[in-house]
Amino acid sequence: MVGARTSSPSEVSWADDALELRIEVGEDGLARLVQLAACAAGVAAPTDGNGEEPTTRDWRAAGLPLVDVVMSGSGRAWSGGRYAESVVGGRLRYVGHEERVNDLWRELQIDLEDTVTGLRADVVYRALKGRGVLQSRVRLTNDGAVPVTIESVTSFLGSGLAGPAGRLADVDLMWAENDWLAENRWQVRALREALPDLNRGAHEHDSRGWFGFTSAGSWSSGTYLPMGAAVNRRTGHAWVWQIEHNGGWHWQVGEHTGRDASAHDGDRPTDAYLALLGPTDAEHHWRLVLRPGESFETVPVAVALSNEGFEAAMARLTDYRRAIRRPHQDHRRLPVIFNDYLNTLMGDPTTERLMPLITAAASAGAEYFCIDSGWYNEIGEGWWDTVGAWRPSTTRFPNGITEVLDRIRAEGMVPGLWLEPEVVGVRSPVAEQLPTEAFFTRDGARVVEQGRYHLDLSHPSAVKHLDEVVDFLVGDLGIGYLKMDYNISVVPGTETGHVSAGVGLLAHNRAFLDWVDGVLDRYPSLTLENCASGGMRTDYALLSRFQLQSTSDQQDFLRYPAIAAAAPTAITPEQAAVWACPQAEWSDDEIAFTICGALLGRLHLSGHISRMSPAQQQLVADAISVYKQIRPDLASAFPFWPLGLPGWTDSWIALGMAARSVTHLVVWHRGRVGDALEPHELVDPTEIVLPVAHLHNRLVVPEVRYPMLGGAEVEWRAPRGELVVALPRPPSACLISLHSRQSPSG
Repeated sequence: MVGARTSSPSEVSWADDALELRIEVGEDGLARLVQLAACAAGVAAPTDGNGEEPTTRDWRAAGLPLVDVVMSGSGRAWSGGRYAESVVGGRLRYVGHEERVNDLWRELQIDLEDTVTGLRADVVYRALKGRGVLQSRVRLTNDGAVPVTIESVTSFLGSGLAGPAGRLADVDLMWAENDWLAENRWQVRALREALPDLNRGAHEHDSRGWFGFTSAGSWSSGTYLPMGAAVNRRTGHAWVWQIEHNGGWHWQVGEHTGRDASAHDGDRPTDAYLALLGPTDAEHHWRLVLRPGESFETVPVAVALSNEGFEAAMARLTDYRRAIRRPHQDHRRLPVIFNDYLNTLMGDPTTERLMPLITAAASAGAEYFCIDSGWYNEIGEGWWDTVGAWRPSTTRFPNGITEVLDRIRAEGMVPGLWLEPEVVGVRSPVAEQLPTEAFFTRDGARVVEQGRYHLDLSHPSAVKHLDEVVDFLVGDLGIGYLKMDYNISVVPGTETGHVSAGVGLLAHNRAFLDWVDGVLDRYPSLTLENCASGGMRTDYALLSRFQLQSTSDQQDFLRYPAIAAAAPTAITPEQAAVWACPQAEWSDDEIAFTICGALLGRLHLSGHISRMSPAQQQLVADAISVYKQIRPDLASAFPFWPLGLPGWTDSWIALGMAARSVTHLVVWHRGRVGDALEPHELVDPTEIVLPVAHLHNRLVVPEVRYPMLGGAEVEWRAPRGELVVALPRPPSACLISLHSRQSPSG
């Protein structure tokens, strides 16, 4: 990457055909981000309410310092919990900047310095060329003579969420609530409901309030997805952001005063800022002592920008996620995986139970077969608090597990195993073999969570132990797929090494990423699935390394569609592992319903398919055959939601994937779900109209791909760009392909 360093400008600017960034350096030396917006050729400029059309280049946000640093002994200039008003952030002064560029990325580094403490802050922005996504991180270095204690530092701080000529009253804030078995539940709230107008002119002070979310502990998505969005419903200006960290994080939106210094203080316009952070002292017990000469780098974050709304920004974020991933053949091939767990063996495998499933999975078209939990414990013994050695059971596999693995290979599939590497049961012999320093501790005692100790991978003994485990499973047994689970969350972290608990947790988080990199360096063809009780660690620190992400462990096939349809907001389609668990006692509609949910992501087949009738087995095999036909499209497709993001109890749900030459949609008709409505309250039409905006006014041939005999009927309305789908019998679902020909005019 080549670059050049510049000092003392009044403005630093970047622009390409997708994104524009401007930083203004004031006479006082304070650098402010005054413009961050999407550039989209051919998109009409929004009006300001008076009919005028300002261009993006004429617009300036109410700039804040580029970084907010709360330091012990300095604190905030305005009391409250907002990460936009620290004393040190306001003291940081511009020193210089450097631009670097290569084939894919542009990078801008702004160097700042606090002359009072000697703290230096290097703000690093990276932009994927022409994609409209900005990545940001900050590196702090103590160039002073005495230690300083950092309580928080933003990875990104910027204002202008309403966009050019935008009003805060037009902005909606979006976030996704996440829970075990209920992942990816997106919510919307008007910014002016979250941050009400306080009549600032009467008080002549900024608000103390903010709106945002925090994840604490070692589940990065245990309560919320590490992302959010702000969308101007009038102009389409949209920011969608993600925090790329596998531990604690915080984001917040707040209102602050504009930059029109000529106006009376109470009349100055207000703007909305976005602050994105990794762990902090107030939220995560993260408090870092930075000694002279020492440096610290924040977790990376990313902001995708668009002038065309949430879906367009999500497409850009999807593109960016693909660009930051570690290259792997799995992202291109998308092999079908059979896993014996969900609604099937449920952690109780034996040779006798596995053999018929292996044969049935191979006949259906599976390409990987993963033996899930339980393979390491003896029959009749509880295993939850004894795990850690990860050696095959002798009673479950009387002739050895290699008999089963060889059978999987003989059927033409790659064998896989479930593994929960970071935990050691309190009754495991491994707990006595490793030193206390290799585990999470508080006040000198090992942290215990649900009968498990937690390994600290910043300690070499923990790394050595797990390397030996993987070398045995992959190197000796020939495993080609590891499902790495994580079923406990430790809050707030570990004090091993006499650091604050949040600092200890962050060290482990980063060491775990390094360990995963090392595993894939040694075994580049190994496929890794990221799982944490389903989707409790869905983040792009992990997903830039892992090939797949579990979306849920939800066992109710009627509730899963809301999770699966929203999953592409958090995960690229080719990484989103969705369970399909058909059963012999189900109707054909129910079998097709559960399988359809996985056809636009990664098909994770389960269920007692060996007990099915030949006709039922053929219905499963037909789905896998269709999936193999469309999966090349999914690896580069972009998601969209014709009915909007799904609600938890919606009767109709739709997910689309727009590929280069074809559009695929899955439509679910669930009927009544759970106890949300009484039967007499449900007005449930037998058909639904799906807007497909990118095919507006095109001649399209709709094709029901699966199930062929499910009774689905489709009609394309070209002038409106609408697809009419009839699914009269809930629960039912179908996969539809839209083949675009030409415009009606020829």
